[in-house]
Formats: sequence, structure tokens, C-alpha cells
Amino acid sequence: MDKWGYLIVGGIAGTLARYALTGAMHQKMGMAFPYGTMAVNLLGCFLVGFLDVFAERKFSLVPQMRILFVAGFCGAFTTFSAFILESYTLVREGEMLRAFVNVFGSVALGLIVFRLGLLLGEML
Repeated sequence: MDKWGYLIVGGIAGTLARYALTGAMHQKMGMAFPYGTMAVNLLGCFLVGFLDVFAERKFSLVPQMRILFVAGFCGAFTTFSAFILESYTLVREGEMLRAFVNVFGSVALGLIVFRLGLLLGEML
């Protein structure tokens, strides 16, 4: 199987896992708070941290497994985990300003452009 196959298989599994976990959390906890999304984001961050240790420090994951688990599964499960991993990598490399810009830009500017998208959608 080539890299695209690993990415597709991981992506399908991550999408199904996200849907299942979000639905289970909504059933158990209700819809008053986005518990499902929070659970997915936190679990995705844990998984990416765990996989990063194994890929970089404990033993080397072959590129196909990294594509399957990190890019495929975790990428489809939650992009928040990629955001956290990239922000942490900047901090670990001593790039504090870039890490701050990444966090601020992703969260604060994300809210602003989301609002702009709402406004444009309402105007059309």
C-alpha cells in the first residue's frame, strides 16, 4: 500500500472514532456543553504526544505508520492535536514568539475570521 492508502485508512478510522466518541459523550453528558468535541480534542492531544515520543525517542516509526496514525487517524480525529504538537515543537525549539503567534493567531484570529465568515454568509 502506498502513502495515500495509509492516509485514507487512518483518516477513515479517525473520522469514525470522532463521530462515535462525540455521539457517546453527547448521549452521556447532554448537549449543554460541547463535551464530545472537548473529549476528542484532549484525547487527540494525548495520542499525538504519545505517538511523538514513540516516533522520535523510543523507536522510530516507519514513515507508513506515522502517516497512518499521526496524519491519517489523528488528523481526521482532530486537527487540534496537530495545532498543539506544532505549538509545543516551537516552544521546545526555543521559538517562544512564534509559538505565541501560532496560538494567538489560531484562536483569536480564528474567532475573528469566523465572525467575518458569518457576516459574509448573512449578506449573501
